[in-house]
Amino acid sequence: LTVNCLDRHVEKSPNRVALIWERDEPGTAVYVTYRGLLDLTCRLANTLKKYGIQKGDKVAIYMSVSPLSVAAMLACARIGAVHTVVFAGFSAESLAGRITDSGCKAVITYNQGVRGGRIVELKTTVDEAVKNCPSIKHVFVAQRTDNEVQMGDRDIPLEEEMAKASSVCAPESMDSEDMLFMLYTSGSTGKPKGIVHTQAGYLLYAAVTHKYVFDYQQGDVFGCVADIGWITGHSYVVYGPLCNGATSVLFESTPVYPDPGRYWEVVQRLKINQFYGAPTAIRLLLNYGEEWVKKYDRSSLKTLGSVGEPINNEAWQWFYHVVGEGRCTLVDTWWQTETGGICIAPRPSEEKAEIVPAMAMRPFFGIVPVLMDENGKVIEGNDVSGALCIAQPWPGMARTIYGDHQRFVDAYFKTYPGYYFTGDGAYRTKKGYYQITGRMDDVINISGHRLGTAEIEDAMADHPEVPETAVIGYPHKIKGEGAFAFIVLKEQTAHIDHVKEELKTIVASKIAKYAVPDHILVVKRLPKTRSGKIMRRLLRKVVTEQSSDMGDVTTVDDPSVVKEILEAYQKYKEKGSS
Repeated sequence: LTVNCLDRHVEKSPNRVALIWERDEPGTAVYVTYRGLLDLTCRLANTLKKYGIQKGDKVAIYMSVSPLSVAAMLACARIGAVHTVVFAGFSAESLAGRITDSGCKAVITYNQGVRGGRIVELKTTVDEAVKNCPSIKHVFVAQRTDNEVQMGDRDIPLEEEMAKASSVCAPESMDSEDMLFMLYTSGSTGKPKGIVHTQAGYLLYAAVTHKYVFDYQQGDVFGCVADIGWITGHSYVVYGPLCNGATSVLFESTPVYPDPGRYWEVVQRLKINQFYGAPTAIRLLLNYGEEWVKKYDRSSLKTLGSVGEPINNEAWQWFYHVVGEGRCTLVDTWWQTETGGICIAPRPSEEKAEIVPAMAMRPFFGIVPVLMDENGKVIEGNDVSGALCIAQPWPGMARTIYGDHQRFVDAYFKTYPGYYFTGDGAYRTKKGYYQITGRMDDVINISGHRLGTAEIEDAMADHPEVPETAVIGYPHKIKGEGAFAFIVLKEQTAHIDHVKEELKTIVASKIAKYAVPDHILVVKRLPKTRSGKIMRRLLRKVVTEQSSDMGDVTTVDDPSVVKEILEAYQKYKEKGSS
């Protein structure tokens, strides 16, 4: 696998740039060639071997985005070890849980991380985590800052060891179905599941989707701003681009550091040709206005991509017209940790084929989507909605959940036997295109009408004063379920009630009267995971008054949000009863 990502490019064009590391500190990009990356990878691989890491062993990587963290992934792959990257924002408890579940023998980390101008204590978190992880024999510590951190008996200074190591490491011979990596993702239950991807099928799928969905051409600079802790970072920062001999950008910072122009300043300075990011970031930036975008030259951009959740119409239009100046192809990509790579996207297609805003549209080569009804029957024809399933296997699909194959079968193959169930609902348009309507577990049923909460959210998000919304179902005496909306306002306006009435009108006109939320609560911010997904599960608990049992809140970006919302809800209730 690493031969496909490194050696074959080094043979042909060793000085081609593989990675451009856009460090947190603005304007301090670091360029790494394919030869340089192979050197780093081999030295790191030899260091792992020296300390007893062998084929089949599991290694946790708890690092911020950098050439070294990419080399750590590739070094594991080169010696046949299995990496599990844990996003460097997860708590010690989350990290320990993943280490324990996968039985890791080592952790690779940094002394500290740097993000948005702030220091992130990585080594301290690892120390806290491995206290309760007897399987860990060694902790390899690299230096991201000049600050000293406590080093104990099992801690190994990574760069010092790499400097002594040979820069030649013969790649381990692997079977196509050997494990390449595990990546933990949340299920509908609290316990994260370790999704397993293997060698050949995964790499092939990541590479072809990268090439064809984004129309990647040799010499382009590919800018996916995802973190390596997520599947998007695995497939479209590391494996897909490197397999294609591309130049891939590593973005260490945040969209608003040092100001909301950061993405576009980077596009200008690094001359990025494809920009792939999340709707949540686009919605955040659109609040700051167009001037931050227009300050910078974006003429290098050819393709824009959106990933992580269905993009709402307002964000799509802004991304397309303001960022892309109406001249870049915008691909709204639908896929999952479990699918390994993009499954539905507007491209590839016939040249100049239409792209419908905010719609994933076209299945990729070999992907056969079907819609299923409540009775498990395939829904034929167009202009229909149902549970989105995939009817035949594809190379990038997950092979199992580590240590729990039964859960894998139950979660994905039990509901609709003979099909992979995505957990998402979709609408097939009159023309036969696919629009993802949101998670099936975020579906509410109002007076017998099935309704994706995402639909209500989208409608409300069209209101200029309302950048963010989250809608959940709650038990309703008469209708079975009602919709409860949490909204964030752009400005603290005096006319909140006026905005609420406008929102109800919008929802009624965009969907139907029955879809209008019974309650609209204004909050300062919404509870989100670090990748920006709104945690509706927590909002449900607030509204159903089970706040004593919030479950696992370690994945919340900022746990104080939960307290804020509880207080707002209590006030809202008291006001209602008075």
